[in-house]
Amino acid sequence: MTQKKLDRRHFLCAAAAGFAGVMSLRGQGRSAPNVIVVLADDLGYADLGCFGSAIPTPNIDKMAAEGARLTTFYSADPVCSPSRAALLTGRYPARTNVVNVLMPNDNVGLSSSEVTLPRVMKDRGYRTACVGKWHLGTKPDFMPNRHGFDEYYGVPYSNDMNPLPLIQNTNIVQTTCDQETLTQRWTTAAVDFINRSKDGPFFLYLAQTAPHLPLVPSDDFIGKSGHGVYGDLVMEIDWSVGQILDALKANGIDENTLVIFTSDNGPWYQGSAGNLQGRKGSTYEGGVREPFVARMPGTIPAGTVSGGLSSMMDLLPTIASLTGASVPASTDGVNIWPLLTGTAPFIEREALLFFDGWQIQCVRFNQWKLHVARYNTGPWTLDPPNGRANLPLPRPELYNIDEDPSEAYDVATEKPQVVANLKARVDQLLLKLPDQVRSAWRQTLAQPIQDTPVGAMPRRNID
Repeated sequence: MTQKKLDRRHFLCAAAAGFAGVMSLRGQGRSAPNVIVVLADDLGYADLGCFGSAIPTPNIDKMAAEGARLTTFYSADPVCSPSRAALLTGRYPARTNVVNVLMPNDNVGLSSSEVTLPRVMKDRGYRTACVGKWHLGTKPDFMPNRHGFDEYYGVPYSNDMNPLPLIQNTNIVQTTCDQETLTQRWTTAAVDFINRSKDGPFFLYLAQTAPHLPLVPSDDFIGKSGHGVYGDLVMEIDWSVGQILDALKANGIDENTLVIFTSDNGPWYQGSAGNLQGRKGSTYEGGVREPFVARMPGTIPAGTVSGGLSSMMDLLPTIASLTGASVPASTDGVNIWPLLTGTAPFIEREALLFFDGWQIQCVRFNQWKLHVARYNTGPWTLDPPNGRANLPLPRPELYNIDEDPSEAYDVATEKPQVVANLKARVDQLLLKLPDQVRSAWRQTLAQPIQDTPVGAMPRRNID
């Protein structure tokens, strides 16, 4: 759906929707709503049944049928650590200094000075827990218990990194995890937290380690999907969601709990981005557009579908607004509750930037996406002899994402005013971003542009 400028009436309706959501809950005599965010790892845009996959995902599909599905939801970065930083802070990863995939021995991570979603919820009186993959730094100051989580049970980074210890709060309880047990471990821990916190309110962040490589489903799911080992693992994630929904019903808190399911970035070697170009590590749609489903019976209307522009950074202001918590002034996200409830077709917001590390590569505003730079080598390939560089495109590429989600038809020559408008928006946003971003952009502009960066599409005019 094309996002046009809001008139006054629509703007006021959208601005009031978050407040109305809170008031409607109070009017129904409900206590503060519980919130669960389930984040898959490397799940593709088209890996769920409700997004077109043949892999059986009945529980998530039912969530979508009973709630809302956002079809234009973006991560802030095409890889995991920055995307998770954006989710928890509501800010561009460049503001948090988490701009790359963190390694086990890195000395950087998400600073304990950041205002995070669990900290905001905890200040509101919520009990908070993190279960599963962390991947925002391994030093004590970077771990979940320093960011507002009362409880933590999980692994410190991706399941392909070694050693892979199992950690409970600040203690290592197992030096090496059994890969095939991880999804079921996280599910058991999540259900246990729900059972212990049923009198609420609570916030649960369940960060699945799957379907990131290595693909190791439990024995109960091997061969069950009919779509290979990757499908088996996606099916097991769906089972996990079903267990969580069952626990909510068993504890009588189903209608007072917002459950969100999404992924951190596009698919890696396996998985599907559907008709979207690009994969994990790419700022094409396939690398940054994520499946998104939200459910809260009686509050989110069943069968809601929205193509309004939304981002991982929007979760913090949306959840904070819903629960009556304070929204940090530093957030880059916006409250997307009107999209979830179908009370507005889109939300007025600033242009959305797409980064890879410190590097700006694309900008999205309304239906338009402008590519301004691209690396000279693809993701997960060896660097060329002269190093990997973010190169300015010889001519920026403009795509109408509403009409051309696969980014196949560059319309920059037909829409020079749109190109100029988006470039001006990048320049304005640069003034608000950290020095490292501005420095990286100057370095990009100083690169020679005679070489075509990797992945550049043939330019085709629309007939």
